[in-house]
Amino acid sequence: MRNFTNVHDIGDLKAAVAEALEVKKDRYAYGHLGHNKTMLMIFFNSSLRTRLSTQKAAMNLGMNTMVLDINQGAWKLETERGVVMDGDKPEHLLEAVPVMGCYCDIIGVRSFAQFASKEDDYSEKILNQFIDYSGRPVVSMEAATRHPLQSFADLITIEEHKEKPRPKVVMTWAPHPRSLPQAVPNSFAEWMNETDYDFVITHPEGYELDPQFVGRAKVEYDQKKALEGADFVYAKNWAAYQDPNYGKIINTDRSWTVGKEHMALTNNAQFMHCLPVRRNMIVTDDVIEGPRSLVIPEAANREISAQVVLKRILESL
Repeated sequence: MRNFTNVHDIGDLKAAVAEALEVKKDRYAYGHLGHNKTMLMIFFNSSLRTRLSTQKAAMNLGMNTMVLDINQGAWKLETERGVVMDGDKPEHLLEAVPVMGCYCDIIGVRSFAQFASKEDDYSEKILNQFIDYSGRPVVSMEAATRHPLQSFADLITIEEHKEKPRPKVVMTWAPHPRSLPQAVPNSFAEWMNETDYDFVITHPEGYELDPQFVGRAKVEYDQKKALEGADFVYAKNWAAYQDPNYGKIINTDRSWTVGKEHMALTNNAQFMHCLPVRRNMIVTDDVIEGPRSLVIPEAANREISAQVVLKRILESL
């Protein structure tokens, strides 16, 4: 594997999950792979789980790690071609990226959607510049349209905790006070569509995702109907995708907040969320703290998903 940006890069999902479970049994069994290798992790946006889990995964594999926070510990970077650089950005990404590649063996990049232009966001301009110009394998640590490390961890978690071969998995929109990217729901849908799960997406009208990610999923606008018989409930907010409301909040209906009455409609479902979560906006305290909440095991599996990805890249170097 050269780069990791979406579900298709990981190959057969059953094999990937099996490998993840083996890695989880002994996280240090492959420490020789990263000897004298360095991972550079570049953050254009804030991070807690991604930063810590990916760095830990690299260290488990024997790698050196370096972390660079753009706009905080480095020069502000210009990303547009043809611009007259007379503002507050003294360095261009087109010079910075190949320089970064000189200092490492693998690059991880985290860069969210900006919501200024759907075309720019969905073309993955920043991530693709690293792929095109760094000369190094690139791992997406969340981009404008996908968060594959999270989705891989989500899949591992479902496989570990499912109580029947083909569970019903429901991804439900929930309200949020800020406009959030579609990366996590896009990516979760993309990965779920590669399984044989019964997968349903529920959201208010106007929050339809890009059809390429919705895929074969059933879309249900009635949240309560969607939750009936669910084995897993994955709650997540996202801003509108469809024009002319791209990146906007068009609904704040608190009845979509996942609470006990919602979970009572399910098949004693297990609750999932990528974190961080706004309590009593996305989910109520009693649900996220309840015995069927998987948010902590799910977060712990971020280390495992990252380690499988890095292991495969190291094996291909």
